Order: sequence, then structure tokens, then C-alpha cells
Amino acid sequence: MAKIGFIGLGNMGLPMALNLSKAGHEVGGFDAVEAAREAAADQGIAIAASNEDAAAGADIVLLMLPNGEISKAVAAEVVPAMDAGTLLIDCSTIDVASARAVHGMAGEAGVLCLDAPVSGGVGGAAAGTLTFMVGGNVDAFGKGSPLFEIMGAKAVHCGGGGAGQSAKICNNMLLGISMIGACEAFSLAEKLGLSQQALFDVVSTSSGSCWSVNTYCPVPGVGPQSPADNGYKPGFAAALMLKDLLLSQQAAGESGAATPMGRHAADLYRAMVDAGNGGTDFSGMIEFLKSGAVKG
Repeated sequence: MAKIGFIGLGNMGLPMALNLSKAGHEVGGFDAVEAAREAAADQGIAIAASNEDAAAGADIVLLMLPNGEISKAVAAEVVPAMDAGTLLIDCSTIDVASARAVHGMAGEAGVLCLDAPVSGGVGGAAAGTLTFMVGGNVDAFGKGSPLFEIMGAKAVHCGGGGAGQSAKICNNMLLGISMIGACEAFSLAEKLGLSQQALFDVVSTSSGSCWSVNTYCPVPGVGPQSPADNGYKPGFAAALMLKDLLLSQQAAGESGAATPMGRHAADLYRAMVDAGNGGTDFSGMIEFLKSGAVKG
């Protein structure tokens, strides 16, 4: 069993840390937010005095942090406290350039490094069914794989440093676009007098089939249970979708990729968030469209 330092014990990080602890690993951690430290301590996670203290003597250090600037700042603190040959895994969803900068810091210190953002939300973190999109070298991936098996259902090695973040933002750009398409289709169907169930039955088995319809339908009472059936309480909040879409547009600008639909999706989610709906599930876009706030 490994000694693990887990930094970032919030809504995602704490259940991930708890799953590692339940599997028999020695897990300690730290969070900049006092309430998060208290919640983790109440669940049996040993709380360190600082980020550096959480990393000192650890075989593996995991990060689950809000953005790239924070990831870089924390990496600058913890990497010097880590021994050569140990492993740093950053599970935060951040920009590709920041991920590569963290890899650079680790490499200079002889520390193995993976960027490993996740898909699956808080429910997946609690259930241990996350998908990890992983960037880094093969040796680092091999060392991290046993932990991914505990915290998730699947880990895909996407390539070198930064490749995990690249995969995450490409996937979520497509998800944001497809959810808007699903919301528009069901809104139009309602205007045309077509039953939502009839449209679902057609789309889910036809060329319009996609995850946003088949698994996460934005209409209540249609398809498998989804946030639409719970007042659009978030499984994945609109504000988080906006964050990922903005990361995709940052990457598109830096790489010279043409992503006009991604840009338009970001604009729509920005409008939804600016209207006070950032805490609503991203599938709540259907209600935002129906509100008349967006003109055709």
C-alpha cells in the first residue's frame, strides 16, 4: 500500500481520497479551505499542516484544484518536498499550457508526473466510477494505474504531458455543443406540437443519437433519470461547462484550430451563467432557451 498526499479535498477530491483510504492506502491531505479540511477530518482523512507537509514522504501526491494558476502554484510548493521517483498526479481540469508547466517542474526534480482530469462528476467520484484521461510517460502511467482502478472505471493513456487535458477539453467541447443541439431539438419539437417522448424514441435510435439525448435527456420524464427529473439540480453545473468551453477556446486560439461551434457554445453558456444560472445543471440550457433570453 502507498502513502498518498491528496491536495484539494472538495466535492470531487474528498470522495476520491476516501476511496483510496478504504482500499487500504495511507491517505493524508490538505485543502486551503478550512471547511473542507474539517469535513475531510470528520471522514477520517489525516490533515497535514500545509501542502508541503502533505507531500513530504508521500509515494504519490494527487491534486484536485480549481484552475491552472492554482495547480502551478501548488506544484511549485509540493514538488521540492517530494523524493525523486515519486509520482505527482494532477486530476484538476486546467489549460494545457499549465499542465505542461507542471510536468516541467516535476521533470526537473526527477518526479514522475501525470495530468489526469476526470469525467463522471461528484457521483462518479463517490462511486469510484470516474473516467481518467491521462497524459504522461508510460512509466508514470504504470505507477498511477492501480490508483485509477480504485477511483474509477476506466483510465485512458492519451499520450505525453498535457494530452489528458487536451482529451478532456475536446470531449467537453463536443458535449457542450451536443447538449445545446439536444435542447434546441426538444424545444422545437414542443413548439411543433410533437410529443417529447416521440422525439426521444426517434432520436435515440436514429442518426441524431447521442449521449446528451440517450443518457442525459434534458426533458423531464423522458429517457433514463437525469438532472431534468430533479429540477435541473447539477450533476455537472453550467458554470463548470462554461469553464471547460473557455479552456477549449483558449486551446483553439493557441493552436490555430477553427472551432466556431465551440465558440458559439461558450457564448451561450456564458449568457446562461451571466443570467444567474451557473449553479443549474448544464442540461438546464433547455429552460434558458425557452425563457426567451436567446433570440433565434
